[in-house]
Amino acid sequence: MYEPNVVGDWQEYDDGHAGLRVRVHGLEKAEPPRGRDDAAEGLVYFRFRVTVENRTTVHFGIHLEDGQLDVRVGTDGESAFLDWRNSQFIEGFDVYPLRRVTSVLYAAAPESCLSLVDIQVQLKVDDEWTERYLWSGGIGPQEPAVGVGARTDSAQDSLAAQVISYLERETGPGSAA
Repeated sequence: MYEPNVVGDWQEYDDGHAGLRVRVHGLEKAEPPRGRDDAAEGLVYFRFRVTVENRTTVHFGIHLEDGQLDVRVGTDGESAFLDWRNSQFIEGFDVYPLRRVTSVLYAAAPESCLSLVDIQVQLKVDDEWTERYLWSGGIGPQEPAVGVGARTDSAQDSLAAQVISYLERETGPGSAA
């Protein structure tokens, strides 16, 4: 089963870009350096970084701009406002062996949605698209897994619980996978 990366985790590429790895990190509330965009009125700004590291013996041309990022917030996965004017993208930068390149990005969303932030990244490496990867994290107090007053057995209706139940029925409880 596919699970997202946690903000701060490295994701290794294993296809034609083996030795290259990427991570989303540094998720925090922060005001943008060039001032707020009018489109973000009433929203809270936050910042995150995308770092690409080359652990090979050859160089890669890295490209990362606003169309290659998707930032979603809250339990409904609403789109966050990505402030391209304040963000620092990676535009055709050659990353040599044992080097890193980092992009600093600013986005804005309603404060009530910041406890759950999902960031999807798809790099372009040497004019080839890489696989998309997702990082999940949050800012501020985290929402409880089961809401106050909810039945505790309602968590059994989640997809993960259904998959576990199915696998236990197929293989028998307690059997080694």
